[in-house]
Amino acid sequence: MIEAQTNLATNLGGVPLRNPVVLAAGTCGYVDEMADVIDLSRIGAVTTKSITAEPREGNRPWRILDAPAGMLNAIGLANMGLHAFVRDQLPRAANCATTVIGSVAGNSIGDYVAIAAAFDASPHVPAIELNVSCPNTADGLVFGEDPQSLRSLLAEVRPAVTRSKLIVKLSPNAPSIVKMAEAAIDGGAEALTLINTFTALAIDVHTRKPRIANGTAGYSGPAIHPIAVRMVRDVSRSVARQAGVPIIGLGGVMRWEDAAEFILAGATAVGMGTALFVDPRLPLRVVAGLGRWVSSQGCGNVSELIGQVEM
Repeated sequence: MIEAQTNLATNLGGVPLRNPVVLAAGTCGYVDEMADVIDLSRIGAVTTKSITAEPREGNRPWRILDAPAGMLNAIGLANMGLHAFVRDQLPRAANCATTVIGSVAGNSIGDYVAIAAAFDASPHVPAIELNVSCPNTADGLVFGEDPQSLRSLLAEVRPAVTRSKLIVKLSPNAPSIVKMAEAAIDGGAEALTLINTFTALAIDVHTRKPRIANGTAGYSGPAIHPIAVRMVRDVSRSVARQAGVPIIGLGGVMRWEDAAEFILAGATAVGMGTALFVDPRLPLRVVAGLGRWVSSQGCGNVSELIGQVEM
């Protein structure tokens, strides 16, 4: 059992975290690689790389670049595939110094079901995060941008997840993130992650070609933070709070103040991703800053500040 940290212990839909800071999928390796640079026992949770049914080499380079106030990436879900992950990587979750959240991706409902079931079979993965920013090969619709597609996906995945808590990671590119949150909760999501990257395009003005080989890319980092905060606030007030569904706020967190904004907007936990490319020690500074902030607000626990923005 992971012991709780003084005033930062929180609960993510039934999964206790020692503090609200979560390392985001795709930014910190498969399971515990970040232990080489930071003490994972001081972090709330780590999210695995998104795993697909078959191995993926990902997109050709360039596939990750810096951008003004952020980062562009079109990695293409590069990973070793489910079989190799279960054999070579998943066992390491047993000795990981923090909570492990398994990230699932796929191009068909069957893919999601198979991977989610494999994660659910491990006693060392208490939560599963569905990365639904993938197009369904059957109809071309992105699961996370069409409410009915998401409901159809969850109708199959939900019965396959019987032990772990189910988190759905939502895309900001949907016409209405509130409607997507409603669909996720209707489908049985026990927590939400808001938000994934924004679809973006950067052009080399000399070659007149996209700077990323894939063309479009996901834009993340500090530039998207205020938009992500607004989306967390909207989803929390419109549907999540009433349903008792916690939120992981994700998008551009570089300082403890960014994390505190998410919490005040309605987030129970806070994800960090792009920050790890800048300085992998930043999560520890955020944890320390949050602890001081909670005390300065006269609160005994960070949960007292969730959703407490005054508007």
